[in-house]
Amino acid sequence: MPEAFAIDISQLASLAPSQWPDELISRKHLIYSSPAALAFNSPGAEGFGVKRAALTLPGSVMLLFSPGCCGRNTSALGGPDSRYGKRTFYLLLDETDIVTGRYQTKIVDACEEIAHSVSPTPQVIVLLSTCVDALLATDMERLVRLSEARTHIPCLSATMYALTREGHIPPMVGVRKSLYSLLRKAPKDPTRVNILGYFTPLASSCELYSLLHNAGYRHLQELSRMQDMDEYQNLARANFNLVLNPESRLAAQFFEQKLTIPSIELSPSFELAKIQKQYAILSQLLPEPLDDRPFFEEAQAQCAEHAKVLSHLTFAIGETSNAEPFGLALALLRMGARVAEIFAEPSEEKLALIKAIAAISPKTRLASNLSPSMLFYKPQHGEIDIAIGSDACFYHPASAHIPFCDDAKPFGYQGLLSLLRAIDQACGR
Repeated sequence: MPEAFAIDISQLASLAPSQWPDELISRKHLIYSSPAALAFNSPGAEGFGVKRAALTLPGSVMLLFSPGCCGRNTSALGGPDSRYGKRTFYLLLDETDIVTGRYQTKIVDACEEIAHSVSPTPQVIVLLSTCVDALLATDMERLVRLSEARTHIPCLSATMYALTREGHIPPMVGVRKSLYSLLRKAPKDPTRVNILGYFTPLASSCELYSLLHNAGYRHLQELSRMQDMDEYQNLARANFNLVLNPESRLAAQFFEQKLTIPSIELSPSFELAKIQKQYAILSQLLPEPLDDRPFFEEAQAQCAEHAKVLSHLTFAIGETSNAEPFGLALALLRMGARVAEIFAEPSEEKLALIKAIAAISPKTRLASNLSPSMLFYKPQHGEIDIAIGSDACFYHPASAHIPFCDDAKPFGYQGLLSLLRAIDQACGR
């Protein structure tokens, strides 16, 4: 019987990325997207795929135009209890529309209909294209201009062309830049900071808020907290951007080039020493130093308290959670836990983490969520105590589960403490 592909992390670490097995390189085989399949829907319909992300702008509505095969999963956003349902519109394109090019006229007409029929009047219309438009080379900038002229409402475009996932500008990178494209250059306010990275706010208990506030930054701005477009425009007045997710680097470049707002990037981590080092570096770049000692000492005490518990636990780490899977695996290993499995896609950027994991736990197995062989995955009975991430939870139904995918994003010491509390709960403590 076929088996799911997996490789020891030490073996992977010994190879150059060009030598990695084909099962770990999605462009070399058919894709079984298990995170999407486990949700019984497309990635864009659950979590923060492009469709949901495009509605982060305050007062926005979205027009998705595509053949039925691309749009059928959009209904997951529009249930009776969904706050996205009344903001999502779907224009079905048939073969004649596409072949003759009349779909472009239909898109502008649809935008006009939305502008006249939706109450209150939308503040922004997002034109969401698919792989069809990429293959047809649809001029999205022209469609945006025509739609704005017809509706007198700001419009922007985004795409969910899945085949560019490994390209120069993947969909989730492109949509982050698009969401800020309506900003206009404005005078800078030295008390304002933009936090870039996610489509929902950081957890309200995150110490980053109080640290920056105590350093004189009274206005900590996140796109997801904006109530209207006037407030949205205040993002252009920031003194600097704090980038917390690598997928926001392109958006940060836009801020720097078009709005002359510089950026500082921090790397999220669940390692106590790395969190402390990140804040030390940030402190050196700011006029006023950050005093993170109370937060560090609390996290340090909790790590010491959990050391014995973690030393008796074995984890499986998935990628559908609020944590980078290789970084989370390394953090748990360094806290004394055992990590038996990681379900994730390796990349050259993750090579340092992969080698660090291999040095501590050479027998940790890596499986690709995009490999069709995952259809044949069978867990080894009793091996995993706790699975983190909804994909790992599915693969290990008999283990304790920590989905760790709340909308509020963990960061810094708060993120580490929230992880330890989740472990306590999973252990029944």
